[in-house]
Amino acid sequence: MRVLITGISGFVGSTLASYLLSEPLGQPLEIHGAIHRADHRIHHLRDRLRLHKGDLRNPAWVDRVVELVRPALVFHLAAWSDVRASWDQPWAVYELNISCQLNLLEALRRHSPDAKVLAVASSEVYGLIDATDIPIDEQTPLRPNSPYGISKVAQDLMAQQYWFNFGLHTVRVRSFNHIGPGQSESFVASAFARQIAEIEHGLQKPVLKVGNLEAERDYTDVRDMVRAYWLALQNGGPGELFNVGSGTSFPVNHLLDILLDMSATDISVEQDLERLRPSEVPRIVCNPQLFAGRTGWAPSVPLRQSLADVLAYWRGRTGIERERGKMAAQP
Repeated sequence: MRVLITGISGFVGSTLASYLLSEPLGQPLEIHGAIHRADHRIHHLRDRLRLHKGDLRNPAWVDRVVELVRPALVFHLAAWSDVRASWDQPWAVYELNISCQLNLLEALRRHSPDAKVLAVASSEVYGLIDATDIPIDEQTPLRPNSPYGISKVAQDLMAQQYWFNFGLHTVRVRSFNHIGPGQSESFVASAFARQIAEIEHGLQKPVLKVGNLEAERDYTDVRDMVRAYWLALQNGGPGELFNVGSGTSFPVNHLLDILLDMSATDISVEQDLERLRPSEVPRIVCNPQLFAGRTGWAPSVPLRQSLADVLAYWRGRTGIERERGKMAAQP
């Protein structure tokens, strides 16, 4: 069975590729990946993947790849995912998230009309959540309050439209916050972990810069999330929608306290106004009952383990970068 993963070299895409290659899923998979830039997250998997390098914003290139691969399963994970930065570059996030998915769906309806396609939206589509909406289910009104959230609403509804109009088997998921090793430092847990690692290595003063520590979010380990994505395509009917999250929320300062507890270094905390968002939702909690009832999925990686793995990842990367710096400084 041919599988196409867009964004395969990203945080979630690389984790999904590892999962599909390591788990006994009952059928042999030939995994193709659309890749645009760096491949360091999948370097160890390269000999087991078939990679296609190009730009999903180029419809002709997307059409050639889909015609060549003719996938049976498609995980569309390539996206702009930095919510805070979307206010600074709104057109960039619209262009990337909307045009890339449009090009992919157009190519699929021409060359692989029987493919099952996972379209990944986000809890950010719900935007300005009212306290009476919690926990958030699939019927909660959409009130996106960021350019990123608007782009994900467009992706979500576009996937539904391609089922309505062309019969393409799209399954939609709205995933809540996920964390894990390899995530970009533009996300809160990685931002904290990288700073701690750099402080421990003497590369930063012992002051950790933070944004809003009061916001409560629903966190799921990325390894549980990619398992959910697989189950969604296996069990989801065409056009169906699922919320995917843990069903529990924690304030950001809870993550910070856990990470600081894992370090023996004395670190102070200071708020950085540049890390604050123009608009912030106080509390977000997923209602995953529909998805859990359909698939039997439940998170398996505890939050503390996720954070320990994130910190270990940044400690390893920071140590490597420090050694490279020493070598470069040698005459």
